[in-house]
Amino acid sequence: MQKHESNTVIQVNNLNKKYKNSLEFAVNNLSFTVQKGEIFGLLGPNGAGKTTTINIITGTLKPTSGQVNIANQSIKRNFNTLKQKIGVVPQQIALYPTLNVYNNLLIFGNLYGIKKQILNNNIRKYLKIFGLEHKVKAKVKHLSAGMQRRLNIIAGLLHNPEILILDEPTAGIDVQSKQFIINNLIQLNKAGTTILYTSHYMEEAEKFCSHIAIIDNGNIIIQNKPQNLISQYPDCTNLEDVFIHITGKQLRE
Repeated sequence: MQKHESNTVIQVNNLNKKYKNSLEFAVNNLSFTVQKGEIFGLLGPNGAGKTTTINIITGTLKPTSGQVNIANQSIKRNFNTLKQKIGVVPQQIALYPTLNVYNNLLIFGNLYGIKKQILNNNIRKYLKIFGLEHKVKAKVKHLSAGMQRRLNIIAGLLHNPEILILDEPTAGIDVQSKQFIINNLIQLNKAGTTILYTSHYMEEAEKFCSHIAIIDNGNIIIQNKPQNLISQYPDCTNLEDVFIHITGKQLRE
């Protein structure tokens, strides 16, 4: 069945990226679409091209060739307009460690030009949702890893984006913090936010994502709903089995 164009919120066409002095393409003729309301997982081993792809989609990295459209508009030509539709949560903690929680969020909210009263309301709302309302005056450097991850996500949500793009949002934190973050992201999705998410945590992705693409060496090898992927391989009982079957057992350092 052909996907209806108006429901496509992210469209990546024949994307290529070759870094200077590199012999190989980090992203190689990559194409995929994300539909409105999906939780789309872009999964792959270390060095597969996930972060490069995310950086191109969010406009922080220029592709060698190819095109990315957000809401049927080219990011190359309409980036300033489109950035209001997109919330970006990078893999690295992008916060000011010596500033407190509130001042961090004030800075990020001002980058989006949010009016003061609306920004204050949104800061209060998301701090409560992510369980950080009691940490308003705490300096970021004094927060736990899980709290910093949650704050990193809030910084990408302050302008209430239609699309949330997360690169490894649960990396390096404990199981309880991971589950808390995933549960809140599911609620955001149910409220209408489309999510594009990268991870190498297969068990998490299997439960979280409505659609998955597995990328390796800059190419998408296979994509489908998680359970459909698992059912394609009789010897596989979960997504991790499928992932190993497709990408191999070789270590990726």
